Amino acid sequence: MSLKDRTIIITGASSGIGEATAKKLASDGANVVLMARREDKLNTIKDAIEKDGGKALVASGDVTKKKDFENVVSKTVEAFGKVDGLINNAGLMPLSYVQKLKTDEWDKMVDVNIKGVLNGVAAVLPKMIDNKGGDIINISSMAANRYFPGGAVYCATKSAVKMFSEGLRQELAPKYGINVTSIEPGAVATELTDTITDEDIKENMKDMKSMTTLEAEDIANAIHYALSQPARVNINDVYIVPSEQQ
Repeated sequence: MSLKDRTIIITGASSGIGEATAKKLASDGANVVLMARREDKLNTIKDAIEKDGGKALVASGDVTKKKDFENVVSKTVEAFGKVDGLINNAGLMPLSYVQKLKTDEWDKMVDVNIKGVLNGVAAVLPKMIDNKGGDIINISSMAANRYFPGGAVYCATKSAVKMFSEGLRQELAPKYGINVTSIEPGAVATELTDTITDEDIKENMKDMKSMTTLEAEDIANAIHYALSQPARVNINDVYIVPSEQQ
């Protein structure tokens, strides 16, 4: 299915997977709506997209705030008349061992990684039901499929996203034509590890830094693949990891 003139909201669009996805989809004719808190970065990305002939709208906001998401949807409809897709990409990964009791970090992960996804779906769903179709793509993680040291809470949040995606698909795809995909990447070269404060985790991750990780563009390509299928096709899961990752 062509992406031309399809309007897609992307959260966490100021860097990494969100930025790469916005540029990829815009280059194929989609109207991309850039949502994140760092408005200056969003404006830079918007300028780059428009310079290449694409269409982009900056709609800054915090995914943990329902009102922010509702405002983004309103701006999207005002600018483009519709919402065809949502990519719930915003996420945090402050890994830590449970015994460290970094409970503030646990709360942030739950707020962004789970509640942020819920807020996004709640904001766009009425529009998609009215449109009788659309796409919801949730960025989960390989962490949804297996635990790794220091990832107890993070893995739990990503498992929640994976299962929520499957529930959404079963409820929405047959009845409303809204397809739902869970994208589950392994290690990607992004800012995600910048939020880690546990020094033991940082030490243990040194080996991973010698590995050739995925690039943000690899995940953007997977998202593009899911979005470009005919309406009759639902890509349930894309589990994509670096060749070197065990």
